[in-house]
Amino acid sequence: MRFTLVDRIMILEPGVKIKTIKTVSLAEEYLADHFPRFPVMPGVMMLEAMTQSGAWLVRVTDDFVHSIVTLKQARNVRFKSFVAPGQVLVVSAEMVQHGPRESQLEVQGTVADDVAVSGRLVLQRHSVVDLWPELAPADEYIRRNMRDLLSVLYQPISAGLVH
Repeated sequence: MRFTLVDRIMILEPGVKIKTIKTVSLAEEYLADHFPRFPVMPGVMMLEAMTQSGAWLVRVTDDFVHSIVTLKQARNVRFKSFVAPGQVLVVSAEMVQHGPRESQLEVQGTVADDVAVSGRLVLQRHSVVDLWPELAPADEYIRRNMRDLLSVLYQPISAGLVH
């Protein structure tokens, strides 16, 4: 993953749901072009944030068996409002179906409890080693890096530590 559009995973229930946040910062380079006098998060980046959130749910559900999780299909995607610098996009995804190689998720992104984007995503998963057995070490490297990144993004609070 070259860029991460998930700043923090707030809720994670394997096989069920995930809730993530993405804080849009004026420092993000794409905002200079989209649009110069009215900077907003492009719709494709909102879709990518939803895809990345769903991918974390799939990875954890499968205990990182597959190294690659990609968007296969986006259905009924509706963009309802802009996400501007300083705003927080909260992405919620619920698992609708989880097959051997594909998962369907209902996903929505909200800003201040107002729906900004919603849709249904089909994510597919595979491993590099499935196509190129000689790349087994690369496959393991990718899975290890994803596990390491998860430990940064998701730090659940123990119920005993909450006051």
